[in-house]
Amino acid sequence: MKIAMIGTGYVGLVSGVCFSDFGHEVVCVDKDPRKIEMLEAGQVPIYEPGLDTLMHKNVEAGRLSFTLDLASAIDGADAVFIAVGTPTRRGDGHADLTYVMAAAEEIARTAKDYVVIVTKSTVPVGTNRKVKEVVAAANPALDFDVASNPEFLREGAAIDDFMKPDRVVVGVETERAAKVMEDIYRPLYLRDFPIVTTDLESAEMIKYAANAFLATKITFINEIAALCEKVGADVKSVSKGMGMDGRIGNKFLHAGPGYGGSCFPKDTKALARIGQEHATPISIVETVIKVNEEVKRRMIDKLLDLCGGSFNGKTVAVLGVTFKPNTDDMRDAPSLTIVPALVGGGAVVRACDPQGRREGEHLLPGVDWIEDPYAAARGADLLVILTEWNEFRALDLPRLASSMTTPHMADLRNIYDRDDAKNAGFTAYDGIGRGGAGTSAA
Repeated sequence: MKIAMIGTGYVGLVSGVCFSDFGHEVVCVDKDPRKIEMLEAGQVPIYEPGLDTLMHKNVEAGRLSFTLDLASAIDGADAVFIAVGTPTRRGDGHADLTYVMAAAEEIARTAKDYVVIVTKSTVPVGTNRKVKEVVAAANPALDFDVASNPEFLREGAAIDDFMKPDRVVVGVETERAAKVMEDIYRPLYLRDFPIVTTDLESAEMIKYAANAFLATKITFINEIAALCEKVGADVKSVSKGMGMDGRIGNKFLHAGPGYGGSCFPKDTKALARIGQEHATPISIVETVIKVNEEVKRRMIDKLLDLCGGSFNGKTVAVLGVTFKPNTDDMRDAPSLTIVPALVGGGAVVRACDPQGRREGEHLLPGVDWIEDPYAAARGADLLVILTEWNEFRALDLPRLASSMTTPHMADLRNIYDRDDAKNAGFTAYDGIGRGGAGTSAA
């Protein structure tokens, strides 16, 4: 089948590359000449493990190409996927559908034969019906269907998620559209991966409900972690005990500095807004949004305590600035709240991240970028572990502690054990929810 993928951002590029690996002919379209030039030169504009190799393989096989020309991409296509951005709209928290509707109108003006227009972007409930209206108004003679096909890709594990999904969700209105979507996902059908075929509104809601629930699990365990610190419990033991319950599960029960990234912040806000617009407030989600911001600010208080009540004149080494490991994505990352507070308080901040510098340099002004974690820690008053990259999981703690002016550690991902930190020479250690022993490791 021939597929046109509009948008070469994270979702569009990963989906386009993976569809081509299914054996389909895929043309990825973007309005940004710089992106298309990079892709045609074999360069991937985002960091996602394994994506460059898979992309090169399918380009060489002749199944994958890139273009600025929407008309040529759509010509003869069985399906056109819309995978453009839906950022949070300023002022009301809703998803901005400007790019989605613009893409729908362009498809309508360009398409000549029957096509299924598939929304891959995360959009509020009712959007696909609006897409249908926009297309019909722009080209009343066009024979088309719309489909909702939300993505469930984890950054850092997106290829595996696409190729071995927990489920594929498809919202359609006609048997004809359902058949096209079935043919597109045939490799997954043949391997018995679950395909949920439903109506447009349910498919749209599944995406928001799933992300909001995961964000709620993260926020819940972060609140439990704060209570653990007061009552003397260890949140790692609590999480383990909870996660063994099959009704709860252990995923997303890891305490930390709050969620971030491209999905959870904007999707929770959008779902809360949808509820408000329909006079059915989603109070749990509204609280999750509020508490997540409080969690990030609570991390600043931890760091302040480890710095003796003031950041002024202190040197702080920050390990990790991306919102999670194995990505270069910094959207709504906890570092965007924590690092400016350090800099604003007068600290000298040295940041070290395997992939975060490209985005971080303009998002975190006033920060010194260091490639090596040991160099970042040398002479520092505080070491902060903010992202759990594998590179930071087995550091030589005695080497770090001995090189610091004041060997204090804020382990905001609970990578290390308090006793190990103490034995390595750290005179103060604080994690997340690790009992009521305070910050002293001595």
